[in-house]
Amino acid sequence: MNITLNGEIKTVHDNITVLGLLELLQIQHQRVAVELNESIVKKDNYGSTAIKNGDILEVVSFMGGGTV
Repeated sequence: MNITLNGEIKTVHDNITVLGLLELLQIQHQRVAVELNESIVKKDNYGSTAIKNGDILEVVSFMGGGTV
């Protein structure tokens, strides 16, 4: 199936969850925020939130930093 991930079309297998997608992409799920079709997905729901054909996802990672 095809999804849009951070503005790019990606092909992924059917029956994948948000957590499965993050694992496939080797992204640490504790360090990102995920938006699915313009709604934030709670981290507790990553494993139970199914991705469907045509869904639009944005994955944003947190970066450390500060002033020197």
